[in-house]
Amino acid sequence: MQWQNLTFNQLNANTLYDILKLRVDVFVVEQVCAYPELDDKDRHIETQHLIGLSLTGELLAYARILPPGLSYPEASIGRVVVSPSGRGKGLAMPLMQQAIESALTTWPDAGIQIGAQDYLKAFYQKLGFVACSEMYLEDGIPHLDMRYQGA
Repeated sequence: MQWQNLTFNQLNANTLYDILKLRVDVFVVEQVCAYPELDDKDRHIETQHLIGLSLTGELLAYARILPPGLSYPEASIGRVVVSPSGRGKGLAMPLMQQAIESALTTWPDAGIQIGAQDYLKAFYQKLGFVACSEMYLEDGIPHLDMRYQGA
């Protein structure tokens, strides 16, 4: 697995297309959830796009890392996704570990908050996140806010 952490301006057209296609295929089509996938946060100058590529260059994993103040007062990690062809290969944990490390390195004093799908609560707890809200519906999917407390 090859990890790259890029700003919007560092993404080439093919990589951006692959990212957006993966996000729409999973979050809109697979999860049957119509929502505004393109929210202008991708283009923010401080937003980081963490991509995990196979040895052949196939996009297998992705996460978007947002600066403090864009979604939450803290830095945030979202749009966390493993492609269907990458599932079952243990990619979600290293993807999140890379994203956490990047957020903490870039904004060491900001903290991290996420809006997690409720069914993934235990996964995020293993990474050091603690629930800080009750469950709520976001685009018809149960979510809860979680803050990083350290692994």
